Amino acid sequence: MNAPRHVRIVGGAWRSRLVEVAAVPGLRPTPDRVRETLFNWLGQTLDGLACLDLFAGSGILGFEAASRGAASATLIERDARALAALRRNAEKLAAAQVEIVRGDALEFLASTARRFNVAFVDPPYRQGLVEQAMPLLARVMPSGALAYAEAETPLAPPAGWRVFRQSRAGQVHFHLFERTETAT
Repeated sequence: MNAPRHVRIVGGAWRSRLVEVAAVPGLRPTPDRVRETLFNWLGQTLDGLACLDLFAGSGILGFEAASRGAASATLIERDARALAALRRNAEKLAAAQVEIVRGDALEFLASTARRFNVAFVDPPYRQGLVEQAMPLLARVMPSGALAYAEAETPLAPPAGWRVFRQSRAGQVHFHLFERTETAT
């Protein structure tokens, strides 16, 4: 078995700290350059915000949000190996504001009564998961909330969202969508 890989947190209180990445096939943490751009778009601090990291994988987006002052970062992951690494990372960082939930991201979105200000949607590619998650995400995010989505192709804004920012790094297309209406 390969030794665990690591990715570094690029900003905030835990800047330069390393996060373990479980050896899970298809797991691809968001690159440093993309995270730097994303958090420039979001603002360097997320003080007091409730953040959701769907399809958490390495959890790097949720840990970045917590490092930058998020009041809470909820990480949803179903793979046991990834979950174990997420728990080790949260313990190592003493990340009390990070909640790790074992489960399916789409089921979580369909059943939770919680509300979030920022969401990170970076699922496995070529499974249509962004397109499935965004309508469900709309029910837990108010008007003005922001959702980051990463995909292998450019994404059109789903109903009820507008493109706030978008870019590309190599073969990764990344988007920041803003909620334009609140679901009824």
